[in-house]
Amino acid sequence: MGRLDDRVALVTGAASGIGEATAWRLAAEGAAVLLTDIAVDAGEAVAEGLRDSGARALFARHDVAGEADWDTVCTLAVEQFGGLDILVNNAGMGDLATIEETTLKDWQHTIDVDQTGVFLGMRTAAPYLKASSHASVINISSIFGTSGGFGTSPAYHAAKGAVRTLTKNAALHWATDGIRVNSIHPGFIDTPILDAARGTPFWTTMTDLTPMGRLGRPAEIAAGVAYLASDDASFVTGLELYIDGGYLAR
Repeated sequence: MGRLDDRVALVTGAASGIGEATAWRLAAEGAAVLLTDIAVDAGEAVAEGLRDSGARALFARHDVAGEADWDTVCTLAVEQFGGLDILVNNAGMGDLATIEETTLKDWQHTIDVDQTGVFLGMRTAAPYLKASSHASVINISSIFGTSGGFGTSPAYHAAKGAVRTLTKNAALHWATDGIRVNSIHPGFIDTPILDAARGTPFWTTMTDLTPMGRLGRPAEIAAGVAYLASDDASFVTGLELYIDGGYLAR
């Protein structure tokens, strides 16, 4: 028996990286998984792989900044799998621009995806989560939701910081409604988005800044998600879980 047997999870940004690893881990724990992303071909491939392994999985195209898209995917989860117990707000984006280089359009796009998408997800999923006896929301923030990083990516830092406090606000709001809400703050994680940095000074910098001397693996973030989604964390809400190889311990 898996820790998440008979539960239904919705994972955004699930076509690659942390989202893909999370979908696989939740499915391995017994959950049915609705994967969503704007990368349709990659997302479909992940869902197909999960089904081939015997998991219950489905993919849907989903722009997390779109209110109507949230209505669609939450309804789909209920229609296809019978409910919604776990929401993983993982989809995100960022850049390395400075404050001076960041246009208002770029700023707003990052806020829309990284911050507003989390709000829309929680708001839309609320009635379905309240109907669950094992409701858990896991919002993927970042170490840069707490620290200033390299002094670049102001929109990303602002959004991830907002996710950190929004998580606590929602945790308090739903504390007696049976919905637990927690955030995970990954450090530097070896995902496809960093492929261009391999072998560069930036890669060395990320490794040097991590006390454990390596980048994290997506599966290590997925393990934290599985814990927070399960009844092992039944008395955990409003938590900031840092999975960062010691970065913020400095």
